[in-house]
Amino acid sequence: MRDSKYWIIVASKDHVKKGIEGGFAQACHGKAGPLKRMRPNDHVIYYSGKEAFGKPEKCQQFTAIGKVKDSGVYQHQMSPEFCPSRREIEFFPGKDVSIIPLIGHLNFIKNKKSWGYPFRFGFFEIDKTDFDLIASKMLAEVHEKIS
Repeated sequence: MRDSKYWIIVASKDHVKKGIEGGFAQACHGKAGPLKRMRPNDHVIYYSGKEAFGKPEKCQQFTAIGKVKDSGVYQHQMSPEFCPSRREIEFFPGKDVSIIPLIGHLNFIKNKKSWGYPFRFGFFEIDKTDFDLIASKMLAEVHEKIS
């Protein structure tokens, strides 16, 4: 059995909150590929650059944190034209946290002046140190339960 991996998924805050309510993750506009890279007990953090999809208001916060459940990728018909892939996630109760004070401490951000660059990919792996830092801010008193 491999060690747990830690992932960042990028989505607007309004979309993330729908995922929390439904207990699922979607990534990269519904693509299955990123979700297939995740395994049960991997951890995921959502980053939201925007408050709402297609709107200009910035969010720049980590908006959800959880663990991949022991189920595979599935599709969900949202409309006749859109059937995104999803993965079940156990979301932890936590608070939204601004990325701004964390930029200088996060290993996955190589160029601190262009800190937004990694998020352009929509889905990527981070190391445990970065996950633990973000989780410590989002979860505070419950962090030890997931480590």
